[in-house]
Amino acid sequence: QVQLVESGGGLVQPGGSLRLSCAASGSIFSIGARNWYRQAPGNQRELVATITGGGSTIYADSVKGRFTISRDNAKNTVWLQMNSLKPEDTAVYYCNADILKHGTRDLEGYWGQGTQVTVSS
Repeated sequence: QVQLVESGGGLVQPGGSLRLSCAASGSIFSIGARNWYRQAPGNQRELVATITGGGSTIYADSVKGRFTISRDNAKNTVWLQMNSLKPEDTAVYYCNADILKHGTRDLEGYWGQGTQVTVSS
């Protein structure tokens, strides 16, 4: 019973900001890399941002300089701060994490339920 719950999506005007949150809960021993993906209608799911277990970050070129990924390991929570939003940022955003459960030797990938971000005037 490990789950990732996302929140923070919504409707914003171009140039606005949103902060997405993804909290992991359950029988978690440790969490490795954490990622944010997004998928717009008709498009493939794309990787937006990654924060590794060591804290290194990487961003898609389309969001670099506007989005920031961060985490609080004590709370098993990762955020995606999105500034200067554009209509092309409209998508369902999904968080993803590599998790080692208590009593398990192997990491497993988990996904949040997705949260809708709509950027429109």
